[in-house]
Amino acid sequence: MGHQPLAELPLTRTPGCPFDPPSELAGVREQAPIRRLAFPDGHVGWLVTGHALARAVLGDPRFSSRPELMHYPLPGVTSGETPPAAVGDLTGMDAPEHTRYRRLLIGKFTVRRMSLLAERVRQITAAQLDVLAGHGPPADLVRLFAQPVPALVICELLGVPYADRETFQRHATVLAGGDHGPEEQHEAFGALSAYLHGLVLAKRARPADDLLSDLTGTGLDDQELAGVGAFLLGAGLDTTANMIALGTFALLSHPDQLAALRTEPELADRAVEELLRYLSIAHTGQRAALEDVELDGHLVRAGETVVVSVQAANRDPARFADPDGLDLRRQAAGHLAFGHGAHQCLGQQLARVELRVALPALIGRFPSLRLAVPAGEVPLRGGLDIYGALRLPVTWDA
Repeated sequence: MGHQPLAELPLTRTPGCPFDPPSELAGVREQAPIRRLAFPDGHVGWLVTGHALARAVLGDPRFSSRPELMHYPLPGVTSGETPPAAVGDLTGMDAPEHTRYRRLLIGKFTVRRMSLLAERVRQITAAQLDVLAGHGPPADLVRLFAQPVPALVICELLGVPYADRETFQRHATVLAGGDHGPEEQHEAFGALSAYLHGLVLAKRARPADDLLSDLTGTGLDDQELAGVGAFLLGAGLDTTANMIALGTFALLSHPDQLAALRTEPELADRAVEELLRYLSIAHTGQRAALEDVELDGHLVRAGETVVVSVQAANRDPARFADPDGLDLRRQAAGHLAFGHGAHQCLGQQLARVELRVALPALIGRFPSLRLAVPAGEVPLRGGLDIYGALRLPVTWDA
């Protein structure tokens, strides 16, 4: 297997194929599910594109999630100078610290709280569809539906008082929006951090029936609690907002699948799993080897960074038949859209609830919903964090 290292991580998507990963990834995966990869800083690490190997890396505690140990595969992202994860940010921690936080949190995402939230998700969705209808066509679905729904659900989860929700949502949307400058985002982050610190103090003084109040009894200090609040906001807003918008775009671009979901509401659960697999919006992850690990006959040495291409793994024909087709009837269980292993997405059940409610409600309320611009003119966001639509101009017969 004497392949030359790949000169760079394939990032360019084929014009006219907004839902497909960069085509080069399929060619790389066909040759071998793991390949050497050259990084911009001169490091030579690895790229994993096969489903089984991606799952193995994500589930193996010998690989670290700590950002300060990583080399980054993107030009312009400095490796070796990345600070450790912020307090409360579970994505950048390893055991035992990660285990301590996760244990405290996972018990709070109870079936009871999720079912209570499901009712609120339905109410929030219905109210936001009224806003969309009141605005009238054409409209930007991102601004008027895809972002407000998860932002308000996070408010509900954290117990943000009604009077503060508009301000909270405005700052949160700036943080989540891919078309805001770094200065604006920095300002919004500062405002939200200060707000969350104040909210933690308010919850300590007068606990209510919400996640943040529950966590005040766990021994976490104020900084940790505010950090966990910021982590939940970051993890739950951007991803879900982009899944709602890009999921709608995908359905509008596949009329047969849209019709199936509209006429068979019982397909909703499968449809959500298939859209998660097909779109893989959190498309690329990294891990740093803490010791020498053998992967598929290759020795990954301690200190080397492994880039995991979730989008390539979720389109692996060895795991999913006809992987490049969108098929809402498919049994897409086993996809890696929420990751795998110790770091598997903590809020995945909440995300599923939001998508199962929001997508069918939207297409049910607007039977004539369609794109207001040619598909090629929908502005998309690139980069290495979350893939999605910056704006989604839609129209309908009012």
